[in-house]
Amino acid sequence: MEVVRACIYPKDIQLITGKSERYGRQLLTKIKSHFNKEQHQYITLEEFSEYSGIDLETIKRYIN
Repeated sequence: MEVVRACIYPKDIQLITGKSERYGRQLLTKIKSHFNKEQHQYITLEEFSEYSGIDLETIKRYIN
């Protein structure tokens, strides 16, 4: 079984979108607000997929 991280980081968003790491941090803040999460909580790959509309399998390919 292949191990895949459960949470996404700004650097991952940078790789997926081609935008800056700062954009990734801002996007994570928007996603946390959307899902009513607190500042210390993480965003899962599934939540990022749902918010961005990017297929989960596509995201996992970039994470590995």
